[in-house]
Amino acid sequence: MLTKETLAAFGANCDEGLSRCMNNEALYFKLVQMALGDGKLAALRTALESNNLDESFELAHALKGVHANLALTPILTPLATLTEKLRARDGSDWEPLLAEAEKQTEDLKALAAG
Repeated sequence: MLTKETLAAFGANCDEGLSRCMNNEALYFKLVQMALGDGKLAALRTALESNNLDESFELAHALKGVHANLALTPILTPLATLTEKLRARDGSDWEPLLAEAEKQTEDLKALAAG
């Protein structure tokens, strides 16, 4: 189950994320759960594997925004780097960045489930 404590232990800046949700914990936790299950990371992987840089950038940028607003720093950090690479039309060496975002997402899903 998600709590402020589990999110803080994960590395999220809960105070920042909550402030963007008018300090409504129920809303914040709901948005975090929605972000974890939206399937956009899988779509990003597909776009990158297809070397579709335009779609990859759009997906990475959207994911970066969601995770920034929720202050989920461990997921945000690799996504931000990947977004900037794609903004520069650099489609190389994306795998470690995406893999880190996927790993952190799975870690947070496990915390939420457990």
